Amino acid sequence: MKNGVGVPQNIVLFGGTSEIGQQVAARLLQPGVARLTLVARDVDAAAAFGESLDTEAEVEIVRFDGADHAAMESVVDEVSAGGRDIDVAIIAHGVLAEGTDYYAAPARVAEVLSVNTVASAALLYAVAARMRSQGYGRIILLSSVAGVRVRKGNPVYGASKAAIDSLAVAVDHELAGTGASILVVRPGFVESKMTAGMKKAPFATTPAAVADIVAKAANSTATVVYAPSVLRFVFGVFRLLPQAVWRRLPLN
Repeated sequence: MKNGVGVPQNIVLFGGTSEIGQQVAARLLQPGVARLTLVARDVDAAAAFGESLDTEAEVEIVRFDGADHAAMESVVDEVSAGGRDIDVAIIAHGVLAEGTDYYAAPARVAEVLSVNTVASAALLYAVAARMRSQGYGRIILLSSVAGVRVRKGNPVYGASKAAIDSLAVAVDHELAGTGASILVVRPGFVESKMTAGMKKAPFATTPAAVADIVAKAANSTATVVYAPSVLRFVFGVFRLLPQAVWRRLPLN
């Protein structure tokens, strides 16, 4: 529950080792926040981040496997145990698998979709159900411009993001009037550990810059934000390009 001046009391980061997710959580921490819960498979790395924060909020660490879609309801129950509400939930877990030869390893398709789409969808609904019963709450889902129009350079990742992105927008429509809502964040190329060694794309950004945009949009009525914002117009054009032109672009 938000306090008397509108500060969320409980923030949960699903994907507690995500660099973007961590930066978003850090931006949302402010005087009055009571608890930050970091939900991660690597609890030691999540704990190290929690210890680095300059905050009076209690930092709690919860273990989960981002690929275990059957466990999403139970992990939401765990972070809201004792009747605690979830004011803000950041969903930031996922895998990139850039450079994977899916023709040589078709099973990797299922691995990527399992984490990025199936498990994320189950988590999205589990958190949304909790917030709907509370009567309020904000879900921040980290998506990607890769899902706006899927490129041949990493088609499985792009398709996985397209699926969860579309679903999140639809669930936000379902939640209308319940007090709960979803903010879908579509970053471009983000310089991070996940993208280390990869060639930078135009309009490359950083986790901190993405977090600044998210922090401004978190309390707004926006459903979708791009990071950087110029990508809204860039991909607005990309969506309209004929397939023959899209295939020739160097980003593919």
